[in-house]
Amino acid sequence: MSSIKILFAASEAVPFAKTGGLADVTGSLPKALKKLDVDIRVVMPMYKTIPREFREKMESAGSCYVRVGWRNQYCGVFRLVHEGVVFYFIDNEYYFNRDSLYGYFDEAEQFTFFCTALIEILQIVDFMPDIIHCNDWQTGVVSLLLAAKYSHIELFNRIKTVFTIHNIKYQGVFPKEVLTDILGLGWEYFTPDKIEFYNQVNFLKAGLVYSEIITTVSRTYAEEIKYEFFGENLSDIIRKRSEDVYGIINGIDFEENNPAADNRLFVNYDISCVEKKAVNKCKLQESLGLPVDMDVPVIAIISRLVDQKGFDLISHVLHDLLQENIQLVILGTGEQKYEDLFRAAALNYPDKVSSSLKYDGILAQRIYAGADMLLMPSLFEPCGLSQLFSLRYGTIPIVRETGGLKDTIQSYNEFTSEGNGFSFANYNAYDMLYTIRRAISFYHNKDIWNALIRRGMTQDFSWDKSADEYKELYIKLMER
Repeated sequence: MSSIKILFAASEAVPFAKTGGLADVTGSLPKALKKLDVDIRVVMPMYKTIPREFREKMESAGSCYVRVGWRNQYCGVFRLVHEGVVFYFIDNEYYFNRDSLYGYFDEAEQFTFFCTALIEILQIVDFMPDIIHCNDWQTGVVSLLLAAKYSHIELFNRIKTVFTIHNIKYQGVFPKEVLTDILGLGWEYFTPDKIEFYNQVNFLKAGLVYSEIITTVSRTYAEEIKYEFFGENLSDIIRKRSEDVYGIINGIDFEENNPAADNRLFVNYDISCVEKKAVNKCKLQESLGLPVDMDVPVIAIISRLVDQKGFDLISHVLHDLLQENIQLVILGTGEQKYEDLFRAAALNYPDKVSSSLKYDGILAQRIYAGADMLLMPSLFEPCGLSQLFSLRYGTIPIVRETGGLKDTIQSYNEFTSEGNGFSFANYNAYDMLYTIRRAISFYHNKDIWNALIRRGMTQDFSWDKSADEYKELYIKLMER
């Protein structure tokens, strides 16, 4: 079979624009698929916030006009080859010349434009994909638009679609008037088996209904979202489409995240000189104003500070946790109540708590390298990347058994010496506290702990295996 042509459509990608894990996937998965002889190209918006160093290297690939309801909007296309992958950037200053990626009043119009534009530009850039691989609600209506507006055109009629759910909680739900005014579709599409959703329009639902294949970012999450608690009012559709739903775990970029070569670290190290990880710990403690003490385990939290990440559990037992002989390092921003919680903890326990309430990519890598443990007690977690980064850098994860955390972290068993971290099943603060204390007890047995570090660092959570699974899925779709 000749090389499969894939257009990978996403609203963000590293290193151009990032708010979450989707950007990491978009920046890494296409590179891995390229190595498997997949002709994959990426399309994303031309945001104002894309760094100048990349803008200056882009070349114009043409322009056209795009219909958004009754509007006729300009669409420019820019092209850039980055790390061997072709990226197309959809340019329109009205929609994308903004200080942030999301959160504006006209998101329905903004991303309808993007979805329509990425179809319209295909003839301009002279690339007609076999499959458009869409990601999250911002690209949810691509498959709907192909079916409703382009099916009569032979070139477009052959295109198949894959839709990946990165987090089903975020759906793109808008007033029903969007159907006619923005999408330019008739009311026959406003039914429960199409895109009607509690008398509104749901962009993610459109992707679930109209795409040939649905994927999500871990096997456990693919099963969880079939149930109401995880399915965010879409579990019935997931169950109905269950034969077309696949769970493929995300990977991480092993070249970008390599403790032996990462220039963001204080000191580089690998499995042959893992003792140098201790130098990173000392320098991290020093840089954060914590007492430098190798005997005190450093527990890290690198996260958005939101309910989904289990911070209500942490809030409930934080005082009890801080009675242990530990240091707690927090990096992230989010809900005010959690920022206030950790701000107060740092004031009350200055020798035990460091709270960096910000986004800092360099500090994040230094924490992965310098901490002893990473805490992720998520209520739900479609995949999770932080636990994979921590394993790569020899930091031991403590997680709740949900979604991708369950798929990637196996709790240490002292009787068989198996496992790569510590985990608990129930969403319960005292179960979490017990598990943290259990991890602390093993930390002081250096033979066990060093074996855990080495096991984590030698595990392969790169994109290679996942990319193989995606390629197999593409082939399966093409053979239908």
